[in-house]
Amino acid sequence: MEMGLSLFSTEQSGPVGDIAREAERLGFESLWFPEHMLIPVRYESRYKRTPDGKVPESFAHLPDPFIGAAMAAQATERLRVATGICILPQRDVIATAKAAATLDLHSGGRFIMGVGAGWFPEEAEILGVPFKRRWKMLREGVEALKELWTRDEASYDGEFVRFPPVRVFPKPVQQPYPPIYLGIHDPKYAPARVARYADGWCPGDLAPDEAADAVASVRRAARERGRDPAEIEFSALLTPTEGFPTLDDTARYRAAGMRRIILRVTVPPTGSGVEAVRRLEPFLRQAEGL
Repeated sequence: MEMGLSLFSTEQSGPVGDIAREAERLGFESLWFPEHMLIPVRYESRYKRTPDGKVPESFAHLPDPFIGAAMAAQATERLRVATGICILPQRDVIATAKAAATLDLHSGGRFIMGVGAGWFPEEAEILGVPFKRRWKMLREGVEALKELWTRDEASYDGEFVRFPPVRVFPKPVQQPYPPIYLGIHDPKYAPARVARYADGWCPGDLAPDEAADAVASVRRAARERGRDPAEIEFSALLTPTEGFPTLDDTARYRAAGMRRIILRVTVPPTGSGVEAVRRLEPFLRQAEGL
């Protein structure tokens, strides 16, 4: 069972390279960088992980995930780095393809591309994304990424993403391209979307007793589309609000088919990222041998 870390850090959490080195030293397999381009000053949406529904202030201070991942990769030797997740509809696809391929090249093929459609309507509106159409925008964006990564002359003609034949380099080291993980939390919609255009699924806070059925539904959808279910990877993104997952829960995730557990860690606005990572060592030691 591999262990990853989703790091909600700020510019006051310390150098990303120091945090990444500590994560690698402790035995984490991957380091995932979340994304919010901005947080509106005024909004009506509620954030489900805070009692008052307010978006944490630290979310406005998140570093760019590609730059953070590049710094982490430069400071380490084995640690995989990931966007977790990149809100692709809010980004220019060609620029994102170049950034991701450059990161994969210079990390020696250690990059994982986590993507999602976003949950925050007010953020999407400011960035020009029609919120109700964001999932189609995401699918087109992922399809365009694959074209840009695998063809010397790439083009795409969708409703939201379109460009004539272009030459965009470098290409990724990983073949045919870095694994694309889809960050979608609702098991009702995940199977069809993962089976159609993703290499992996990363649901948030999926309960251990729901994991087996959720994984099975994705694999079933993959078979219906003519894909080999074994090609799809699964990771459980967990928020340890009341302590670490138990050893039994960890074993159940593994038995369900999860490749890794990713712990979501929010560093206090003025807290140390290195210290936040060190506090996870008991969970890593507990899970050794699974």
